[in-house]
Amino acid sequence: MFKKKLLFLILFFITGLILSQIEFTPLAGPNVHFTLFDFFAPIAGGFLGATLGIVSVLAVSLTNLISTGSYELGSIIRLFPILFAVYYFGLPVNKRSGMLFLIVPLLAMVIFWSHPQGREAWYFALYWLVPVVSYFKRDILYLRALGATFTAHAVGGAAWIWAFNLPSTVWQGLVPIVAYERTLFAAGITASYFVFSFLLKYLTKKNILPSGLRFEKTSLIFSK
Repeated sequence: MFKKKLLFLILFFITGLILSQIEFTPLAGPNVHFTLFDFFAPIAGGFLGATLGIVSVLAVSLTNLISTGSYELGSIIRLFPILFAVYYFGLPVNKRSGMLFLIVPLLAMVIFWSHPQGREAWYFALYWLVPVVSYFKRDILYLRALGATFTAHAVGGAAWIWAFNLPSTVWQGLVPIVAYERTLFAAGITASYFVFSFLLKYLTKKNILPSGLRFEKTSLIFSK
């Protein structure tokens, strides 16, 4: 069991570091970008479970941060939202567990609205109801990915408005961009999950990765 997870972590770590170097879109405010790692990171929760998935993603993010030497506030804040996405994606799909976690996007809405600029762009935070709605249909992989990426968006948005005091006009202008951006992220997370599942099955078949992997609905988990 330990060997299986260790091999997965090594493969995930190497892939994550590579994808972290490929920029996707800039964030509003400081000179910080989303990278292709944002398409990939949440699936760690699906393969390893929430706790170990968070540890693996944090290891990649910290290694990338140290190697680039970028210690600006925006880069530090960027470390944390994706961890919430990992946890969301790792919630069991066949149980009504984890409902308490839904307080995260709801609390993010309250934090956003507590800021003067956030109150003027109050409807921006309504995006963060998506994880709440998606939770009840998370057995559909794309909806689980959509809930995960909007959870990260909620945590990041709540922190961003207080850290950089962006005016309401910026948030208002981001409304259509977020819809496009997050549906694309969800598609990328879904595709990453399928690609990595195929890769793990291939490595198992070639006896590179030990046997013992099994699929359960949309989640690939390690057998006990």
